Parts: sequence; structure tokens; C-alpha cells
Amino acid sequence: MATHKLFFTEDFEEPFTLIAIHCSEEAYKLAYLLNQQLEMRLKRKKADLDFSTNGLTITFPLYDFEDVHKYTHFYLMGNQCRSVEASLQSPGGGLFDDLVSERSIMHYLLPEFKKVDYFLKIHSDFETVPLQRMLAQINRIKQVISAYTLEAENIKSKNNLIFD
Repeated sequence: MATHKLFFTEDFEEPFTLIAIHCSEEAYKLAYLLNQQLEMRLKRKKADLDFSTNGLTITFPLYDFEDVHKYTHFYLMGNQCRSVEASLQSPGGGLFDDLVSERSIMHYLLPEFKKVDYFLKIHSDFETVPLQRMLAQINRIKQVISAYTLEAENIKSKNNLIFD
């Protein structure tokens, strides 16, 4: 009997644009600044981006805005999450000799871009986003150090950006 192999080469990735933002402000402050500069209405989602690793739940702040007139969805997400690991040590074996040491661990949404503070993901049904003008407006914000686009081919952990 003949064997038939089916090869599935269709790629179902939805196209998106990713802007890397270097900014030392908190996520809510950056969302406020972007709302003012870009005339958006980014709001914090009720559920953050959650990932589980080594028994820890890591959360990244997530803001979104849907422009229904331009069929465009914007997501602002943090790239860094700090967790504290505590360990108990008993050096002398006495009742009150326990030492607690804490170690801070940094986790990243996209580990290949550790220096980036935030990402602005733009998903549009049409090519209606004036990207160069948007980048210029973001870079005009005094608190933003720099903003630039990232090529989708350079992102190794694209799966972390799927959260719809």
C-alpha cells in the first residue's frame, strides 16, 4: 500500500509591528505619556501577561487600546519582571541562628532584548499605521530614551507575544 505524506507549509502568523521602547518610567506613566502624545487610550487590562517557570508565576504589565475606526489594536507590555527568592540557612543549629538570604532574579518577556524596557505591539488589519510618524512622536517624549522598530525575523521568542 502506498504511503502519502502531507506537508503543511502554511504559516498562520498574523503580521504585527513591534516597537522597542527604552524608558525608565513605570508602565502606567509610559501609558499615560503615549496616550497624550499619540492620542491613544491605552488602558491596563484586568489580567496581566502571566508565565510560569520553575514554580514561579511571572507577570508583565499589559495595556491595550483598540482603534475601531482604523482597525488597529495596540498593546503596551513591560519586558522586565523582578522576583525575589528567599532561602533559609541554619549555620549554628541553634534556635535563633537562622539566616534568611534573598536573591533578586530578573525575568524578561523577550530574553533576546534584555535592554528594552517596554514593547508596543501594533496589529492592524490594513497597512494604516504611519510608523515613521509614530516613532518620531514617541521619541519626542522627554522621558523616552529611544524607540525603534524590531524586525519579526529577529525575535526568537515570538510565542511570548501571543496573548489574544
